[in-house]
Amino acid sequence: MTFRAGAGRLAGVAGWLLGWRPEQFWRATPVELAAVLRAARGEEDVGEAGVDAAELRRLMGVMPD
Repeated sequence: MTFRAGAGRLAGVAGWLLGWRPEQFWRATPVELAAVLRAARGEEDVGEAGVDAAELRRLMGVMPD
């Protein structure tokens, strides 16, 4: 499958399943999209532990956008 075909398919899934507009899809990282799709399927995250609330606030302060 080409990148174009794969991206088009994923954009369609994100729009249909998640209600994302194209700009939301293109701004999301592959990790973010995978996490949202796992959550939509009811799967638990089996990756490394995420950041805690304090670290999230710190990151949001450093990168407000």
